[in-house]
Parts: sequence; C-alpha cells; structure tokens
Amino acid sequence: MMPLFLNFNGQLLAADSNIIPAGNRAFRYGDGLFESMRLMNGQLKFADLHAERLQNGMKALKLEGYSLLDSWFLKDKAEELATWNKTKNGRLRLTVYRDAGGLYTPEDNKSGWCLELVPDEVTGYRLNQKGLIMDVYTELTKPVNYLSNYKTCNSLPYVMAGLYKNQHKLDDVFLLNQQGFLCESISSNVFVWYDNHLYTPALSEGCIQGIMRKVIIDLCISLEIPITEAQINPDILHSADEVFITNSTKGIQWVIGFGIKRYFNGLSKTLIDELNKL
Repeated sequence: MMPLFLNFNGQLLAADSNIIPAGNRAFRYGDGLFESMRLMNGQLKFADLHAERLQNGMKALKLEGYSLLDSWFLKDKAEELATWNKTKNGRLRLTVYRDAGGLYTPEDNKSGWCLELVPDEVTGYRLNQKGLIMDVYTELTKPVNYLSNYKTCNSLPYVMAGLYKNQHKLDDVFLLNQQGFLCESISSNVFVWYDNHLYTPALSEGCIQGIMRKVIIDLCISLEIPITEAQINPDILHSADEVFITNSTKGIQWVIGFGIKRYFNGLSKTLIDELNKL
C-alpha cells in the first residue's frame, strides 16, 4: 500500500507521524474546529462555501489568521496533497486549532492547522443502494448556541450517538436539540419529504451549517421543489413519505426505515442526479 501524506502547518509529513503534543489545545479542550471536504476529479468541491464556513467559525472561536484560510488556500493545499498522495478522489479533513499554551484560558489566539486526505475511487456522488435504518437518539441532546452551526472539535454528542448506533445495530441516528426538536444526524443534515413539501431543520435549531445542506436547498429552489427551513417535531418521522440525510463527502443518503415506518426514495434519486450535474 502506498504511504500517505498529510500537511501539518505547511509541512508535508507521513500520515502516521506523531505530530500532536500533549499540550495541544484541540486534544486537551476540543479547542478548534474542522472542515470535512470532498476531492473529486482532482478538484475540491464547493471550496467557496467551505472557506466561508471555516472563516466564520474561526471568527466565532476568536482564532487569528482566518483571512489566510480562504478558498484559494483550500484549493491549493488540497491539490498539493492530492498530488503527493497520487490520487484525484478522496475525503479531506482540515483541522484548525488554537496553537497556544494556557489552561482553560488560552495565552493567545494564534491558529495552527492540519490537512488530511483519505483516497478513494469514487468519482461522483452515489446514492446508497441499501436504505439506512435509523432511530431517534434521546440520551443526550445538542445544545443550541452561536457555536452550534460549526463543526467544532468538541464532538462528544456525536461520539455518544455513534456508540448508541452501534449498540442498537443501526446505520445512523437522529439527534434532537435541547428543546426536543429534530436537529441532525451523527454526521449529516436531515431532510424530510412530507405532503409534497421538503423540510429541513433551521439553523436556529442548532444543526451544523452543512455545505451539502446549502447546495440541496439551492437545488430545490432552482427546481421549484417547495422547501422550508423549520422547527421540526420528530413525530413527523412517523408520517413522512421520504427522509434523507446529506453531507459534503457522501452527498445524499436515503433512509428506508424508522421503527416500523418505511420510506420511498424518489426525490433522493432526482436530487443526486442534479447534484452530479454540478
């Protein structure tokens, strides 16, 4: 197997290098955030949207240097790492952390970063052939605050939901916010097709401001598919006609079952065809 490389603060290193010291604030306190991105045919998909969310998240965390991590930076570093790893397709993760000393209170706000690439052979977005089986995770809810829309390194709610998923032999689970309304899944945004109308939790409900979420909303508007960002009671899952989840690495995944309820996937097929046309 070909050795893989990562980029750590501008230095290309073997992917299995020991680069994180014990005092790293992302390790100690979850003090950072990350972007999950898709490399397809040698190009970074939706670089402008990723850069916008990343920079806004860094501003929210009061991290310095956000202006340098623009779309040009993301595309340049992604293409460089793809060349080193001799691949044109894969999943990228950029982690940005507060590179400072201190305990809970940091000594300064300078930032560091690490870009990783996991190659694959998938050249487009593919709808899952086997629908997902999901349930609602209620043991831990997601708080709603001004950091909720960003992918911070403090990811324990998703970790605990993942453990629940494995324990109950599910493919994924729906997460609720602190008010008990539908929020997202472990790594994706949620869309519900009900009574010929598409719904997705509003950003005010605490869900991640997903890149693919934005792309799908814009696609629906262009295709004149009625769509609303809303506060969604999870009870709608019992009567919905179709449910699917989205993220920037996998595109769209359709859900076949929630309890005894079974769903269709006609809209999912239509949207993923339109997505690949982009």
